[in-house]
Amino acid sequence: MTDYPFQKILVANRGEIACRVIRAVHAMGLTAVAVHHAIEANARHVREADEAVVLTGDTPVAAHLDIDQLIAAAQATGAQAVHPGYGFLSENPAFARAVDQAGLVFIGPDEATIRLMGDKISSRNFAAEKGVPVAPSVLPTDNVDAFVAEVEKIGFPVLIKASAGGGGKGMNIVREAGELRDAAKIAASEAERYFGDGRVYAELYVERPRHIEVQVLGDGTGEVIHLFERECSIQRRFQKIIEEAPSSNLSPEKADEICNAAVRLAQAAKYRNAGTVEFILGEDGRFFFLEMNTRLQVEHPVTEDITGIDLVKAQIDISAGRGLPCRQAEMSKTGHSIECRICAENAERNFMPETGRIDFLNIPRAPWLRFEHGLDQGRAVTSDFDPMLAKLVAHGPTREEAIDRAIAALEDLAILGVTTNIDYLIRVLESAAFRGAALHTGFIEEHAESLAPPPLAASEKDRLLVAAALGFREFRQMVFDVPELQASIGYWRN
Repeated sequence: MTDYPFQKILVANRGEIACRVIRAVHAMGLTAVAVHHAIEANARHVREADEAVVLTGDTPVAAHLDIDQLIAAAQATGAQAVHPGYGFLSENPAFARAVDQAGLVFIGPDEATIRLMGDKISSRNFAAEKGVPVAPSVLPTDNVDAFVAEVEKIGFPVLIKASAGGGGKGMNIVREAGELRDAAKIAASEAERYFGDGRVYAELYVERPRHIEVQVLGDGTGEVIHLFERECSIQRRFQKIIEEAPSSNLSPEKADEICNAAVRLAQAAKYRNAGTVEFILGEDGRFFFLEMNTRLQVEHPVTEDITGIDLVKAQIDISAGRGLPCRQAEMSKTGHSIECRICAENAERNFMPETGRIDFLNIPRAPWLRFEHGLDQGRAVTSDFDPMLAKLVAHGPTREEAIDRAIAALEDLAILGVTTNIDYLIRVLESAAFRGAALHTGFIEEHAESLAPPPLAASEKDRLLVAAALGFREFRQMVFDVPELQASIGYWRN
């Protein structure tokens, strides 16, 4: 038994993040409980947990979003705390409230903080009140003409965004007034469909911005530290695919300015647990508050690599009342880390999600490499969940060496049976623009032509066609199997 106020933690998630949390829970001498839908009864996170509870629902996602079932699972197994991971209910204030009302510990901020920071409009207003730079914006009203007039005052282009949104949903870039009405309607409809909240707003769109985010930890009393910044500018459809820490081509003075702004915001909110404050940075050096994610981020491993701090352990320690892992003056960073999101998608078809079965899995291993995943050979990759399969994270003494190590690891990584973006990630990392840190959120679109796969030589096409043909059993039988009549003759030859 440890001296924590809780001994058993229910991990209200699945896949690679559930495996990651379970690993930290075990390292701390605590017990982990997994949850799963019936289709994942033998999933890796289920096998690695000490106990598991099956969830039911019309769909696997619906099962993971059922608050009552999750609370019942915790109570039935005797879990005293709940870790939400990311996605699903991790930023749902009703879930945090339900966990608290059940007498359990929610490993994250409280309901009020999640509600404040989870709404983009209220969080922007809060940030502006606390002196954190916010881009000029306009809230829509019932008077469409008045809304258009106000937007024209801040100038075009603008970005229409969902107040309750995330993951690129409910977002549209508008470059002229004539597009505004339709864009706002489309964004509101999409926001209502994905988040059950159709509120949108217009914000000045910064051309060729960089996406910089700051990892913070708070103890709930106003004591907050930052763990430096991350560069998250390589995105497709407003969703990140490559992240790194620290940010590249950012002066120490500008990095400090951005990190200190994040700390001021978290201190003002008396933030508790791990959170991430996100900013957009213009080419002119101006930066604006984007949003705050009140949970662990997908890209948290790059921060762990350069700081040596286990963020999941820090989350659990803070929730247990043990305070922050260190003071700001004690923080330091070592080397550079790059994370690549491995997704089941076809980069040549506008990153459309793919399905299939993992027929073969080879994971590279090295002291400087992390491969965060919940994969198994033979596992079906379906459309039930997000297409991200895993994360490959490479650390090096310099950014250049981290890039080289990431490329080498991606070349050794094999996931056969389903189309992935592995080759595409290699092309991004190898590109002169990426190596030169000429980064912005439109990087993928700007370099689309150079990032396309090179044309195949005729001889290479022939080899691939032969390999594909040999993969069909009927073809192999037709070419290589001896016909029954001749086989019956045996070894006798004419």
